[in-house]
Parts: sequence; C-alpha cells; structure tokens
Amino acid sequence: MNDEQLLRYSRHILLDEVGIEGQEKLLASHVLIIGAGGLGSPVALYLGSAGVGRITIVDHDRVDATNLQRQIAHNLARIGAFKAESVVQAIAAINPDVTVVPVTQRADDALLDQLVREADLVLDCTDNFTTRHAINRACVKHQKPLVSGAAIRFDGQLAVYDPRSEQSPCYACVFPESDMLEETRCAVMGVFAPLVGIVGTVQAAEALKLLCGVGESLTGRLLMLDGRNMAWNEMKLVRNMSCTVCGTH
Repeated sequence: MNDEQLLRYSRHILLDEVGIEGQEKLLASHVLIIGAGGLGSPVALYLGSAGVGRITIVDHDRVDATNLQRQIAHNLARIGAFKAESVVQAIAAINPDVTVVPVTQRADDALLDQLVREADLVLDCTDNFTTRHAINRACVKHQKPLVSGAAIRFDGQLAVYDPRSEQSPCYACVFPESDMLEETRCAVMGVFAPLVGIVGTVQAAEALKLLCGVGESLTGRLLMLDGRNMAWNEMKLVRNMSCTVCGTH
C-alpha cells in the first residue's frame, strides 16, 4: 500500500482483526455482485469504500424514478442509465482506486458460469428465485462462497452458503427449486426504504469478513429481520444430502 492508501484505510488497519494484512487481502480481492438495486447499492458502496480491489457488478435494468426511494447508489441525473454503470460512477466518487466492471446483461447460466469462476466471492442482491438458483448452481460448481440477501415489505433475511465447507448447505438445500413460491415484487408489495440498506450493509459486512478471514460468518445460519419491531431471529440451517445441486459434491 502507498501512503494515500494507508491513510484512506487507516481505520481498518487499526483493527487488530484486520490490520495491514487484512486490508491487503481486500485490495487483492475480486467480488461479483449480482443486482445493483436496493441491496446491491449499499453492498457496492461499502465494498468499494472498504477497498475491495476489483468489483464486477451485473444488472441489465435501468435507473427509474421509483428506484430512488431506496437504491442509494443512483440519483436523478442518472435516471435512464444502466444501474450497473450508475454504480460505477457512485463508487468512483468515493474511491477511484477500485476497479469496477459493469455488466449490463441478464444474469443467465452462461454468464454466471463465466463470472463466478473468475471471482473470489459472490453476493446475491437479486429479487427473483430463478436468478437466485442460477447463482447458487454456479457457486456450487466453482466452489465460491455466496452471500445471499433478500428484502420485501418490512421483512429481510440473510445467509452465507459456502460450498468450500462440507457442512454448509447451499441455497437450494434451504429453498428447493421444486418449492419455489410465487414471486413478490416491490412494485406490487412495496418495501420499507431503510430495510434494503440494513440487509445490504450486513451482506457487505459478511463479505468483508470472509475476504479478511475475520470472525464467524453466517454460514449455516439464516438471519431474519422483522423491520416492524426491529427484531432479529436466527435459524440453524443444515445441508440436505439429497439436494439436487450440492448433494453429489
């Protein structure tokens, strides 16, 4: 690190659990974020400000006026722009040293197979089950840790699925594709603006911890937030040895 970086990241370096070694791990890391909306905004901003060296962000959608209530990486001037490209500008305004690569394609199986293979860690910030399962399959295939978040109305949930651990379930162990529920979208159901910030910020924290090797991750635990009462609940998760995605790995 140069002198400017030592100053920029000094508050991380002062943490015994992170220090210079941990910060250098962040600077050398490559993270893949799928979704640049309500969850992806705080995730991208915090990982960028924390100095994750390379961030690839995937989103084929464009910024709309209705997004600005909660998607804090975007602004009025960028309405109509691709969300992934808007996030590039938002991170550059905070930390221009970070390399941010926007991908404005839909996250299908072929694209995810390529991008997940190249990343050290993946964050699922999407809002539909089909894409979530595609991300999970790619992470299991390439043995990459997945930090998953979801938020709708006043309810949020988070988990880490780490295929590098034999005990860790995958997303499909907990939410089998055969049990996929009807999609609930913000446009129909609504979402409490700060909720996505809370969930996305915890996703960013879990990602940074995994990259630095700090503390205990949410692997094997589902963290659920009731935003009406600001109450957190935790559920233990176990691997399904008959899972169609990870059961044979």
